[in-house]
Amino acid sequence: MTPSEYAAHDAVGLAALVARREVSPRELVDAAVAVIERHDPALNAVVMRDIEAARRAADGPLPAGPFRGVPFLAKDTNQDVAGFPTTHSSRFFEGSPPRADGELARRWLAAGLVILGKTNTPELAGDFTTEPALRGATRNPWRLDLSTGGSSGGAGAAVASGMVPMAHGTDLGGSIRMPASLCGVFGFKPTPGLVPLGPDRDEIACGLNSDHVLTRSVRDSAAMLDATAAPDPGAPYPPPAPARPYLVEAGQPAERLRVAVTTAAPGGQRVDPACVAAVEATRDLLAAMGHDIVPYAWSVGMEYLDASLPLWTAGIADEIDRRAAELGRGPAPGELEPLTLETYQRAKRTTLDALMAARRLGNRIRRRIAQDFLGFDVLVTPSTAGVALPLGRLGGISGTQDKDQWLGTGYDFAPFHELFNLTHQPAMSVPLHWTAEGLPVGVQVVGRHGEDGLLFRLAAALEQARPWAGRHPPLWG
Repeated sequence: MTPSEYAAHDAVGLAALVARREVSPRELVDAAVAVIERHDPALNAVVMRDIEAARRAADGPLPAGPFRGVPFLAKDTNQDVAGFPTTHSSRFFEGSPPRADGELARRWLAAGLVILGKTNTPELAGDFTTEPALRGATRNPWRLDLSTGGSSGGAGAAVASGMVPMAHGTDLGGSIRMPASLCGVFGFKPTPGLVPLGPDRDEIACGLNSDHVLTRSVRDSAAMLDATAAPDPGAPYPPPAPARPYLVEAGQPAERLRVAVTTAAPGGQRVDPACVAAVEATRDLLAAMGHDIVPYAWSVGMEYLDASLPLWTAGIADEIDRRAAELGRGPAPGELEPLTLETYQRAKRTTLDALMAARRLGNRIRRRIAQDFLGFDVLVTPSTAGVALPLGRLGGISGTQDKDQWLGTGYDFAPFHELFNLTHQPAMSVPLHWTAEGLPVGVQVVGRHGEDGLLFRLAAALEQARPWAGRHPPLWG
């Protein structure tokens, strides 16, 4: 199998070739390695790899799962993968010993995936762009001077360039959806609790986070959620049981929906005309498909950050404290990037009263948004307020801005995502639009809590109505 033939298939398609014995898992691994070796020197998406271990796994008795033999990349945060350290792209975590597979990694392997390595992420997944000091910047395959977004930027670049058909992403405040939008791939954030994070990280940032994948096809994302969304005994948030498999949902027609649409940002931030055009074109497409369109006005502004920021900064502080306990010391000068250190110090100054006030505010916001969704089935918004920016423009963590400047820059660019981490709703970025210059622009679609299947039905219908599989960046396959 040539690299171009390999890159032309999604994960479900590659697994079907293996099942029919038209190609072997070893051939898939070798093709993936060829694409990585061709493009990663320019992109810097894959920061760890063990190709010989992957080849041994491909030659061995792989489980007969839905992705038997398909190459895969994990993100260097949240989930431990045997054979690889989890460094969070941080000097303070360099030298961390590899640990046993976490529950999610065990489910990847049970599905038959072959893990080749790990992808780049900003330090502790805490930035709007993937430009860590430890690993260096990940570049966008659509244009090398542009950011992939964060924090799953390495995954976005790897999938968009054809290195792997899908890659692990984490989403605490848009970290799947932003790179999906800027890299022109499909990014789905499930309802929290569906995908396990245990045993060592049962809850990340007080429940804001969801792990899943970035993919090139809707069916890959649905099939992966089928493979990973199952009860995890002892997990803090039992998942809502799906009515039927998500892959089946993606094969069903979407019913007539009441679709709320806005092109405005919740805090009044300027939205790039390309992002407005993407939403308006999607609105017109949905209307032509028979759905009822209603306007939406935000009932919540950027005060949602007063609820979410204390929670995710507490999550970063907790991760640093766990490492400090392992080492028997705190971070030395230079072991944390300047704004990560400032985030840590602010989190340590947060009082219990302030943390509980943030939780109470989050509960009020969650109820307010749930009331909004009683009037419609899904909400369509821009995914980001702008197209991909040059490297260095969003890079506050490794840059010279202070934390308040960094927050202003970041949330001016990405005001649409984190609210729906706070409200625990499924949301996706769908690659439905490209600018005249050829840059991808995603559109966000948000569903009610637990209605992931509905989003997959709608996403598959959009994919069929406006296919994106044939759109590839200059660095491809």
